[in-house]
Amino acid sequence: MMLVNTDAIPGKRVIRTLGIVKGNTVRACHVGEDLLAFLKNLVGGELGEYTEVIAQSREQALDRMVEEARALGANAVVGVRFSTGYVAQGAAEIMAYGTAVFVEDAPGRGPEPEA
Repeated sequence: MMLVNTDAIPGKRVIRTLGIVKGNTVRACHVGEDLLAFLKNLVGGELGEYTEVIAQSREQALDRMVEEARALGANAVVGVRFSTGYVAQGAAEIMAYGTAVFVEDAPGRGPEPEA
């Protein structure tokens, strides 16, 4: 599955636009992590515990978006974006969304190498 944040994929042409797809997750930190983050906030520095939770959340949201795109018959998602919102103290929603499409090689072009 090709995922791009642009509206087009170089060397490909969109055959069918299948619709908007999304994936989301809501995550909360553990109380112990919140305490460590509070203490680290006093002295400065990266809040590694939160960084890890957010990174895992982004991956899960992307995975869910890809599942939805595959269910529609897509082989790519264009215009991929992320959105973050807070739903409660210590809990954040991460959403990945884009447009599911079916693409093929553009005329006169060979297949693009896999990344």
